[in-house]
Order: sequence, then C-alpha cells, then structure tokens
Amino acid sequence: MEHEQAVATRRFSIGENTFNARSIQSGLYIVSTPIGNLGDITVRALETLAACDFVACEDTRVTGVLMQRFGLKTPLMTYHEHNAAKQRPKILEALEAGKAIALVSDAGTPLISDPGYRLVNDVVEAGHSVFPIPGASALLTGLVGAGLPSDTVLFAGFLSQKAGARQKRLEEAKDIPATLIFYESPHRLSATLEDMARILGPERPGVVARELTKKFEEFQRAPLQDLVERYSGDRPKGEIVILIGPPAEKEPDAADADRLLLEALQTMPVSAAAKTVSKATGLERKTLYARAMELKDGASNEDAGDDG
Repeated sequence: MEHEQAVATRRFSIGENTFNARSIQSGLYIVSTPIGNLGDITVRALETLAACDFVACEDTRVTGVLMQRFGLKTPLMTYHEHNAAKQRPKILEALEAGKAIALVSDAGTPLISDPGYRLVNDVVEAGHSVFPIPGASALLTGLVGAGLPSDTVLFAGFLSQKAGARQKRLEEAKDIPATLIFYESPHRLSATLEDMARILGPERPGVVARELTKKFEEFQRAPLQDLVERYSGDRPKGEIVILIGPPAEKEPDAADADRLLLEALQTMPVSAAAKTVSKATGLERKTLYARAMELKDGASNEDAGDDG
C-alpha cells in the first residue's frame, strides 16, 4: 500500500502539462529511450520512468538530461559492464522487496549492443517479471531509412576492433542471404568499410547512416567501394549504423539443378521432383522434368549393370 501511494504521487511533464504516473507492479522494466531527438520518447516510457522506484542507467549524466527534460524525479543508479557484478545483486534484492525498476541505456533500446542481458536472465531465473517498453532503436531506424531489403536481416552489432577478428566475422557473413547491419564508431569507419568492400564485394550496395534522428541526420547510399572513397581518411561525428544489402542471387547452373533433382528423386516421383526444383530455382518445369527422367533412367541403368 505504501509503495502504491508513493508511486501515485510521481509525475512527468510534457511541455507545460504535468501528469501523475499510475502505479505499476513490481518487476524490471526495459525502457527504450531516444537515440538523439528527445521528442521520440513514448508516453508509456515516461509514465514507467516516473512510476518506478529507481532507474538503472549506464551514465547518470546522460540519463539525467532526459529526466530533467520531462520533469522526472525518480532516483538514478549506475548499471554498466564495469559495475554489473556489484549492482546486479542490489537490483535483485529490490525486486525481491516488491520494487519496480527501470533499466535504460544511454540511447535506444537496452540490451541491443548494450549491457543488460545477464541482468534480465538473472531476473527471470529469480522468478520476477520483465516488461519491455519499446521505442527508439538505431537498428530499426537505420533499416527503414536505408532503402535495402528488410524482410530478412542479420544484426551483428559492433565488429571487433582487431582487424583479424573483424575480417573473419565478415567472411562468415559474406554469403548470408540477408541485409547485414552493424554498429560502428567514427574512428574505425574507414578501416571497416575497406574490409567490407574487399570481403563482401566492392559493388555490394551499402548505406552509412549517421546522427540518426538528430539535426544532421545523414544516409549515404552507394556501392561499398564508393563508400570507402567517401570516408577515406574521414572521421565523421556521431554514432554510425552500416547496412549492407544481401548478396546477388546466384543463377542456378546445370550442376545445381542435377544435385537438387537427385535429392528430390529420393523421396518423390519425377513430376513432383521437377515441380519442387522449379520452385526453388526458377528454372522451367518441362526442362527439369526431362532432365529428371534422364537422371532416373541413368540411375536405373547403373543399378542394372551392378546386378550383371
């Protein structure tokens, strides 16, 4: 009862208007915050931040700007990769006592290339509730503005600072049929783009998205080699999202078709095998049917020869 009365008096402001936050149940609230433009905060996020007993954040100075802008008075505590082992037990104790706690990152959605995974895992294992409060994300903001295919994506976060490890990761992702998304810092952008152009292909479409939602928001869309030249020796300001279009689809050749037909013929008749491979490759069904008959007859003749 005391907890609910305390929460009911907490407030937040939007412009000149002040609102009372409704009481919320105990649990960990994963609250997304703006990635640049503070106007992107959601009303639900503000109400949650106001209603919680305290807010766990990476940097109290950064989160303090947001809190001040919207008249939020909820106490702050730091939670980042360097003090997580010390702070995590405190958060679990507070949840055990019936408190409501918000987790935020410096910008965007927590846990997306930010600390928090272990905390959420421990909270769940301890039997407490976790509530995601969705909102801004550089990952999604960059994707919807890039003009690249968005039906299948691979988010790989930050690549390694070490050239060898970075290049190995790019080799692993080279043939994945998806739009690739990476975060990168300004001082590594040039070297990273050079590795991408060399390993993924100079003509592969790429986008460098910078200063998203801010005044100088920028999308540079071009083949990777052109982006290398654009940023060669340059160190732009702001956080960066690099997006790379999926690799060009390889035209199936005769060997591919034969392999697929032989696999299909092991479990289905010729007509069905030709239909299945036609859908998979885009090759003409009649041609595939004729080839399937040849492969089947050839296999039958080999079996007959073996018996002789």
